Amino acid sequence: MTKWSKRDYALAVAVLLAGAIALAQAPGGGMQNPGGLNTAPQAPALPSRSTPAMPSATENPQSFGDMDFLHKTLEDDLAQEQMGQLAQQKSQSDDVKQFGEKMAQIHQQLTDQITPVAQKLGVDQPNKPSKKDRQEIQKLQALSGSDFDAEFIRAMLKDQQDALKGFKSEEESSHDATMQQLAKMDTPVLTQHLQALERLAQSHDVSTESKK
Repeated sequence: MTKWSKRDYALAVAVLLAGAIALAQAPGGGMQNPGGLNTAPQAPALPSRSTPAMPSATENPQSFGDMDFLHKTLEDDLAQEQMGQLAQQKSQSDDVKQFGEKMAQIHQQLTDQITPVAQKLGVDQPNKPSKKDRQEIQKLQALSGSDFDAEFIRAMLKDQQDALKGFKSEEESSHDATMQQLAKMDTPVLTQHLQALERLAQSHDVSTESKK
């Protein structure tokens, strides 16, 4: 057996220390895992494409159609409320006055029903009817007697036919369950309203043909 001197021990210790330092400074930061397992930090996982974030109402192309429908309906409600009030003031026929009063009530109720949904989608509450309806209202204000009744009924027929068509289209095309239910629930009311209006038109000898 070889006898080591103090110098030999010192040299051996120095070699071991040098090896430890080299290992510590090697890429990966040091000791390797038994079995060759990689212990390097994992990159953060990316969000799964199968569960994307839901878009907001203004980012969903479908919701733009819902928003347009709501805004137009609210404008139409304002117009028909004002026309109904004019009928109560200017018509000389009791049935036209009663229909105007009922129409104003129905469209006020419809506005109250739709407004919370419109607010949820960020639809601004219109403060006046559309330009086209404002022109019709001005025309009605200048009429009286049977001329008023005939023009009022014709205008209401056109508006109700358009409204009913719009509600049916919304029910069929919207991808939003709330909007579908809203349109489905109000379509029968609008249908009954149109039927009553057609009977009123017949009694006043006003054509019920839809204007294209």
